[in-house]
Amino acid sequence: MKTYPMKYGTEEISVTVPEKNLLGVIRSHGDHIKKSEEEVILDALQNPIGSPRLGEIVSPGEKICIVISDVTRAWQKMGFYLPYVVEELHQAGIRDKDIVFLCATGSHRGQTQEEHGVLLGEKLSKRFQVIDHACRDEDNMVYVGTTSFGTPVKINKVAMECDHILLTGAVVYHDLAGWGGGKKSILPGISAYESIMANHSLSLHPVVGRGLNPKVRCGNALDNPLHLDMVEAAAFVKPSFLLNVIMDDEGNIGEAVAGHYLKAHESGQKLVEEMDGVSISEKADLVISSAGGYPKDIELYQSSKALINAKGAAKLGGSIILLSQCIEGFGHEEVEEIIVNYNSNQEREAALRVNYTVAKYTGYLISEIAAAYDVVLVSQMPPKTLEKINIPIVATLEEALEIVYAKKGMGLQTYLIPYGANTLPKVNE
Repeated sequence: MKTYPMKYGTEEISVTVPEKNLLGVIRSHGDHIKKSEEEVILDALQNPIGSPRLGEIVSPGEKICIVISDVTRAWQKMGFYLPYVVEELHQAGIRDKDIVFLCATGSHRGQTQEEHGVLLGEKLSKRFQVIDHACRDEDNMVYVGTTSFGTPVKINKVAMECDHILLTGAVVYHDLAGWGGGKKSILPGISAYESIMANHSLSLHPVVGRGLNPKVRCGNALDNPLHLDMVEAAAFVKPSFLLNVIMDDEGNIGEAVAGHYLKAHESGQKLVEEMDGVSISEKADLVISSAGGYPKDIELYQSSKALINAKGAAKLGGSIILLSQCIEGFGHEEVEEIIVNYNSNQEREAALRVNYTVAKYTGYLISEIAAAYDVVLVSQMPPKTLEKINIPIVATLEEALEIVYAKKGMGLQTYLIPYGANTLPKVNE
């Protein structure tokens, strides 16, 4: 028997699996990185991709909007890397009063002052305030164009009234956009609710009754309509510069890219593939995955990413145990609504097509995975919360294993995924 620690909220759970049953521990390849986090950020800013340096783009007196991620992405350590961005702006003659921080909340909730402090970090939070994007505030939106996919693009007025829009964030695998970071800071980040929903509705299959669009998935940018629509939306805005980080599996900034918002992000995608795209030779009977601890498992809405990635390592009809504390429960009332208020996935799909929202889509996606795999959730959520989609919720890993072993037997070939929200298993062709 061998024991492996996996994160659960702010704690760790020890996972013990018989060695003869363990196919492997699926984790990123970031252990080759030798640079410090400061060196990583400075190297990216000093060597931008497809663009002059940030300080050569801006001029004194110009208004700068720095778009940052919200608290559900606090793991990207904005409070660490943002001071380097501000310092380069200062070196170019930009004053504090000409810098605005706009939080790309998309359709997420607004945040507290304490959460803003976490995002900016101790030093910057004493000098700057954060404006939360409010996607339903139509009076604070500017229409900039309609994409070839039919998405009307309306963008936060605060950003559009600035001379330069700088994008920050992290490049990660994303189940809808293919890749997080980059253009996502524009749509959905600082776009109107109407724009977000029109874009995200492309995640459904063009044929009613067929469920999900198979082109909309992690790591796919080539023919992913949702991704391509986002790229067109960002082109209307023309961001001046981008800084995106790539995290290693220990939660440190392992790599970073800066420069042109498309070209630099494409380089970031390749780095993520090298670090977090993990080849496996076969699929397993059982996958035990952690979302990666707090804040990635703060709610079911966010930790669904780990569930989506975990299915890539599990046989169809196999078992998945997800470790996700979910101290904020579902995380969104519409995730709960689409799961709890309907009796079948056919009903859920029909309801989603009538009134699409990102949160409802996430709930539907969880329901689809639950129909194809035996999922058990280790969480603080009440035990019967997900009984409509046949996901038992237990308080301990031991209880979860009892359920799986009672149904499937003890000799299950097993994978462990310690950082499931980031790591994408891919079967060798």
